[in-house]
Parts: sequence; C-alpha cells; structure tokens
Amino acid sequence: MQRVKKAIIPAAGLGTRFLPATKSMPKEMLPIVDTPTIQFIVEEAVKSGIDEILIITNSNKHSMENYFDLNYELEMRLKEAGKNDLVDLIRQVASLANIHYVRQKEPKGLGHAILCARTFVGNEPFAVLLGDDMVVNQGKPALLQLVEAYNQKTCSILGVQEVLHTEVNKYGIVTPSREVKDGKKLFKVVDMVEKPDIDKAESDYAVLGRYILTPEIFDILSHTEPGKNGEIQLTDAIRDLMVHQPVYACDFVGTRYDVGDKFGYVKATIDYSLRRADMSKKVKDYIKELAKNFN
Repeated sequence: MQRVKKAIIPAAGLGTRFLPATKSMPKEMLPIVDTPTIQFIVEEAVKSGIDEILIITNSNKHSMENYFDLNYELEMRLKEAGKNDLVDLIRQVASLANIHYVRQKEPKGLGHAILCARTFVGNEPFAVLLGDDMVVNQGKPALLQLVEAYNQKTCSILGVQEVLHTEVNKYGIVTPSREVKDGKKLFKVVDMVEKPDIDKAESDYAVLGRYILTPEIFDILSHTEPGKNGEIQLTDAIRDLMVHQPVYACDFVGTRYDVGDKFGYVKATIDYSLRRADMSKKVKDYIKELAKNFN
C-alpha cells in the first residue's frame, strides 16, 4: 500500500464573491485575523503527514508564492529593529512544507485543475484540499481522518458531513450504498450528484472540500467532457471512477467554515479570535457589549 504523501490545493479561482478586494489580492490570502486562509489549509496537510504540496495558481497570484518563500530584506529589517520573534514567525511560514506551483492556464474547472497535477502526483494516491473549506477541530485534522480511512480501504475517500436538507442544492451530494446508521463514519458511495434539486437529493451528506483520490482519476479526467459552464467537473470523473473501483465517504469530525462565503468568513474570523489567548477576552467583552443592543 502506498502512503498518501502528496497533496494538491487548487487555488486558481478568481474569487469573485470577494470583489473588489480580490481585484488585487488572491482570495486565499485574505486573512483570518493575521493568518491567510491558505496557511490554515497548508498546515492541515502538514499535520496529516503530507510531504509535498502542489498549489494550482494562475498568473495573478504571485503574492501567494511570495508568502511561502523567504524574505531576506524583511528579516534583516526586523532583526535591526530587535524583533527576532517576528523573524522566527515568518521563517516558520517559509519552512512549513515543500511547496510547488503550477498554473492553470485556462479556467476550465476543478477537474481540469486536478489534471494539471498529473506529472507532480505520478502513480500515487494523493490528497486534495479546497481552500474555501477551512476545518477546525481539537483532535485529528480532517485530512488525517481521510488518510486513515484510505489506509483502511485503499481506495478513493470523499470527506463529507451532513448539511441541512434545505441546503443540499449548494453541494456535491453522495448516495450511500445502504442506509447509514447513526455514528457510522465510513461508508461506501454508489453515486454522487453535483448540486441536486432539494427534492431529488438521495442524502444530506455533502462533499466538503477534502478528498483522497487514486491516480486512476487522471485517465478519467483526461476523457471527461466539459459540463456546466464548459468546465471539467471532478464530480463527473469520480462517478466514472466508481464503475471501476470502490469509493468511500468519511464523515469527518470538525467545524467546517465556508471561507469563500462572506458570512462563513466572518464566522471563521470571530471563532478564531475567540480561540486566541491574546484576543479572546477583548472579543468576548466586545460581543457582550454589542449584544446589549440586540433585540
């Protein structure tokens, strides 16, 4: 069994939901307090045992590449100012992982972005982490839970959680092979539909930005016809993969934030602030003060 040691982070999207800010700044660099969202995703991958990370970018995302690189001029200025703690902090960012980059030259969808990583991955199982889905927990990282599921089943694993039935039309929804009993965290998938009508969804289990995929997905993606908006859909390729090999879903534990959505981004910022020792009390006091004026 091959170990999952490589991860792909697709980050070539335009970030239109956060315009005008993303006119000049990649959405992945928008900070949760003082930490860009992309760093949380990279840290999750590293904590899950990933050795090599490939970030799929576009021509407007130089700042993201610079962020994970060394900056000798900045370090020198900080040292001259006696701010060695900040030097250590930015050096830690640069040494998080071996990070590589490739550009998705055309906006042809998530499936096409994954296909851009074929040479990087080779003939190995690999992880995919979507930057819009930030997952926080006190135990095992979400991706590590999927890796452990892969070690058990040695097949592709989809990271899922139950969502409100009224919101299934926002997600890729999986169909379990049989009724999933309470507490069952790993189950076989027989179908997957992207954003189904609410009255046609076969379950409330939504795929939330975490995958372990086997390398056979690349051949399928290379022959997948463009779907909606002329994009190559990863969902379509995974459905084809199910014909040839089993695919399982892992109902991972953790609080998930859609940081590609304005309200999800605000929630993540507030919750992260409340977990920080240097900010928690001030934020709590401010919220209490605000609450006095709520109806």
